[in-house]
Amino acid sequence: MKRTFIISGIVIVVAFIALFVFNKLTSKRDNVSTFTEVKKGNFEITVTNAGELYAERSVDIKGPSIEEISRDDHGPGGGGGGGGQGFQARGGHMRAADLKIQDLVPEGTIVKEGDYIAQLDRTSYDNTLKDALENLTTLQTNLEMRILDTAVTLTNLRDEIRNQIFVVAEATITLEQSKYEPPATIRQAEISLNKAQRSLEQLRKSYSLRKAQALRDITRQKQLLADGTALVDNLQEFLTRFTIRAPSPGIVIYKEEWSGAKRKTGSNVNAFDLVIATLPDLTSMISKTYVSEIDVSKIINGQKVNITIDALPGKSITGTVMSVANIGEQLENSDAKMFEVLIKVDGSETDLRPSMTTWNKIIINSFNDVAYIPLECVQAGTDSIPFVYKRNKTKQIVVLGPFNDKNVIVEQGLEPGTSIYVVPPIETSKFKLVGENLIASIKEEK
Repeated sequence: MKRTFIISGIVIVVAFIALFVFNKLTSKRDNVSTFTEVKKGNFEITVTNAGELYAERSVDIKGPSIEEISRDDHGPGGGGGGGGQGFQARGGHMRAADLKIQDLVPEGTIVKEGDYIAQLDRTSYDNTLKDALENLTTLQTNLEMRILDTAVTLTNLRDEIRNQIFVVAEATITLEQSKYEPPATIRQAEISLNKAQRSLEQLRKSYSLRKAQALRDITRQKQLLADGTALVDNLQEFLTRFTIRAPSPGIVIYKEEWSGAKRKTGSNVNAFDLVIATLPDLTSMISKTYVSEIDVSKIINGQKVNITIDALPGKSITGTVMSVANIGEQLENSDAKMFEVLIKVDGSETDLRPSMTTWNKIIINSFNDVAYIPLECVQAGTDSIPFVYKRNKTKQIVVLGPFNDKNVIVEQGLEPGTSIYVVPPIETSKFKLVGENLIASIKEEK
């Protein structure tokens, strides 16, 4: 019996201690969660949205262009087949073909001007160059043979002319010696001289024609040789550009196709879009974000923005609103219309990279040295007059000012440091209403 009494006593003591500890913890928790103080300081009204970084400017890294090589050497529409058609080759036109990316540095590689970027497959154009070199040898041989043939032909013609000159001279002598001969003999000598002179004239004309024709043929052969030489030179220059190097410093970003896939090793680059990759200018970055149709009217160009980067914890930078879209878009997973806002990042941050996620806090308005409280502290009755419950058991009417997503400015009714309820107390009927003199001001503002 005595033992039972002792055990019961111990249980009661333990229960009492547990209840005391629980009350202490509950009281401490209530102090933390139930009450807050009126704060004073700088107050900002903001709109915060996620965004994505991209470069304001970028340089395209392109593969070689046949037309550019041709223009470089011969001016617009230059030699070897003309602008837009490619180079002349074996009587036809070598048109621009797709280029295959044989090797490409990893996306995100930081490069300096002149650094290696990519290598294109040379196979197709190497074969074309081989054919062009063989054709160039043939053209050189043809020109030499044409010059040699022309020299022989014209030499023979000149010999015939010299021989005919002798025939004319002999006929002239014969005519002079026949002046004492019968008229028939004289007439015969005159006819022979005329025939010799006509033959000489015909030989001279033939020589002139053959010489002009030979010169045209040689000129044509020289032009074909020049075109063939230009073709070889251009192809050799063209092939040197199959090793792609960075035109400027930057970070390599792969080219995105219309389908959304990116060009990489093994991809083809067509003649109408020679871009292999891009080099964003990291010194000038833009954060693109979208705001709802509810908030877009608050945002104007020139507003300051505080930006944080998910990939760079603890780093905060500033920016400025540079443009606000006039027309909304229906974004995926969004029922409301969203408006594009572009934010120019201030300065040049070397740590920033395209596609990084940003959190953009656009500062709509700011106030210095004002009193403010959490929004959940504010209550209102059926008359819509705002009030708060103070810890001193009073129900204080307040005049409110602008608010943001968490707090609201208190223009009249509360002093900084005043302790107020975050949530309404249980026995609100015991709280005395104070600040009725502020009701008139509140109604006037409304």
